[in-house]
Amino acid sequence: MSSSRLLDTKGGAGGIAPEFLVSPDMLDAVSPSGDRGGMVLGSGLQGEPLTISALRPAPTRIVLVGGLYLARQVALRAMAVGAWVVVATGRPAAWQVLQKAAGTGPDGRPAPLVQIRRLSPVELPRPSEDGPLLVVHDGGPTPQELFPPRSPWQTTVYVLPYMHPQAGATANAADLVLLQRLPVGQAQLAARVWRLPPPMVQQLTTLADDQVVALGKNLWRPLRLVTTQKEQQILGPVRRGD
Repeated sequence: MSSSRLLDTKGGAGGIAPEFLVSPDMLDAVSPSGDRGGMVLGSGLQGEPLTISALRPAPTRIVLVGGLYLARQVALRAMAVGAWVVVATGRPAAWQVLQKAAGTGPDGRPAPLVQIRRLSPVELPRPSEDGPLLVVHDGGPTPQELFPPRSPWQTTVYVLPYMHPQAGATANAADLVLLQRLPVGQAQLAARVWRLPPPMVQQLTTLADDQVVALGKNLWRPLRLVTTQKEQQILGPVRRGD
């Protein structure tokens, strides 16, 4: 594989992005994009902004292993770039902040940009380049494929509160994995799922509350979450837990 630009570092020295050995598919999954799907995920260790193309012209799966804070922040940033957001969850009250952030329509009802659903199949909005769709599946550590991404501009985010032995299939099917700090036992399980060497396993157990590792094929990128003032008003301070 050839060395390719992977994560944008807008505002970095000379505007030069770091180089990684990546496959073309993974480059498309997480590289910066000129389209509306490009979202700032956090910052590098030198403070440079890092962007992912979470909404793209291909069906996309993202697995998030960690707390509710990160999942809601990803959803908020998808809304900010014009995406429809559908949340399927067993804890709807925890996601009401998204509807509050979306505001209300002319009739005074919650804006249709955000829909909070039960964990059962429903008809989804039809995604397009002008209206990409982010489906958040918040169904515990062993999610069912209720809303698999089947069309361009649809991204499904699977929120796993912790690593579970039966989540291997979901984890391995992901185009991108975002990992927050894991206890030793769960980090060892992650090592078996993704064949991680001991130094990476150790790093997963020592991440700070505001740190995340972006994981993919030939990708291991630690980054730091950054919360805007408006996001802080909605979500509170950056944290590892819910």
